[in-house]
Amino acid sequence: MRFTKMQGAGNDYVYINGEAENIPDEDKAELARRVSDRHFGIGSDGLIFINPDPNADFEMEMYNADGSRSEMCGNGIRCVAKYVYDHKMTDKTKGLAISSFGRVRFLDLQTSGGLVTRVRVNMGAPELIPASIPVSTQKFGSMDKIVNVPIPVKDRNFYMTCVSMGNPHAVVFLGENESLENFDIEKYGPDFENHPYFPQRTNTEFVHVDSKKSVHMRVWERGTGETLACGTGCCATAVACILNGLTDDEITVNVLGGKIICSWDREENTVYMTGPAETVFEGEIKF
Repeated sequence: MRFTKMQGAGNDYVYINGEAENIPDEDKAELARRVSDRHFGIGSDGLIFINPDPNADFEMEMYNADGSRSEMCGNGIRCVAKYVYDHKMTDKTKGLAISSFGRVRFLDLQTSGGLVTRVRVNMGAPELIPASIPVSTQKFGSMDKIVNVPIPVKDRNFYMTCVSMGNPHAVVFLGENESLENFDIEKYGPDFENHPYFPQRTNTEFVHVDSKKSVHMRVWERGTGETLACGTGCCATAVACILNGLTDDEITVNVLGGKIICSWDREENTVYMTGPAETVFEGEIKF
């Protein structure tokens, strides 16, 4: 089986041309677990198939490192755009349509020397209604959005703002004097992910606000653990910052793997994300 290892701001996935490689659907979850293993596999945050789609230019079919399906990945979709352009599967640089879980995003590609270097993604409207994120309707069903609401996790209360960018996110702002670098994400991340407030589990972003234009963020991804970046998480962080009155409408989100620029055009209710996409290596694996 041919594969390509790619990364966007350190968020790395194994990519497979789903049209060229015939992988049965029932084997995809186990394949994701196998290739993602950083000791006995290729090593990645998950597995992404690039498939034909009659309603878009291409489909992104994504699996987390634990084999579970994921609805969306911002860093992943940027790399899908680079893959299809660099492999001459398309010549589009504007308005490239890629679907994931039935929802289509549109991407603009920046190129140099015939290869994609950066991608801007129209991520669509953020979802704030608790039932649609989803967050427990029994607990939060009477609220139109969840902004700076307490959540008990282990030995402390955090305050979360919940957003879906096609997948669920709980954004948590650390105290002004609390170190993001030294925050024990391994202690709190799993309990956030599997908290009873989230019927489909959640991704969690722990954020320190630097200024009106810049934040630092660490992320615990559902089904994977801490990663170097999360594109949808950066978008959710930007939305949460704006809802809490902490930043401007466009910010730089500094993650462990680099920088991603996110903006929320509130007039058209659309979130945009711009960041890098890079090929690490290509190869073959026996399957």
